Amino acid sequence: MDRKAASIVECMLFVAGEPVLITELARAMETDTAAVRQLLYEMENTYRDEERGIVLLVTEETAQLLSNRKYIDYVERLVQPEQKKSVSQSMLETLAIVAYRQPVTRAEIENVRGVRCEYAVTQLQKLGLIQAVGRKDVIGKPMLYGTTDAFLRKFGLHNLSELPPLPLEESKEDEVQPV
Repeated sequence: MDRKAASIVECMLFVAGEPVLITELARAMETDTAAVRQLLYEMENTYRDEERGIVLLVTEETAQLLSNRKYIDYVERLVQPEQKKSVSQSMLETLAIVAYRQPVTRAEIENVRGVRCEYAVTQLQKLGLIQAVGRKDVIGKPMLYGTTDAFLRKFGLHNLSELPPLPLEESKEDEVQPV
C-alpha cells in the first residue's frame, strides 16, 4: 500500500466528514478510480486488522471514515458525561459562608449556620467549589477552607470582589445616621 497516497485519502475523508465519491477522490488525487478503489480496500482492511478507533467504510460509490462501533461505550461517556450533582440549599448556604468569610474553619461555618456542615463541606470539595487552604493557628490547628476558580466560573465571577454585598451590609448603608 502506498502510505503517502493512503495518508492523503485519510486526510481528505477526515476533513469531509461525510461520504465522498470515489470519483471525486480520484479527481483530487489526479489518478484513476480503479487505483483509488484498490487503495481504499487496502486501507479498510488495515484499519480493521489494527482495530483502530476509526474504520473506513467503502461502498460502490463512496468512502467515509466512521468511529469504530467497538468503542461506542467510551464515546458515549465522552459526549454524555456523568451529570454533575446539583448544589443543595444547605450546600449553597455553606458555600456562601465560605465565599464571604474565607478562610474559614468548619466550626466557624457551623457557628454561622447553627447546624453541622461536615457533609456539605465534603460535597463542596468533591465538586471542586471549595478547597483546604491551610490550617488556623489555634489549638487543634483546624483546616481552613476557601473557594476555588471553579467556584468563580460556576457563578460567572472574575474575582471575589464581584460578590454581591451581604444583606446586613446593605442595611447598614441604608440606615439613617443620627445628626
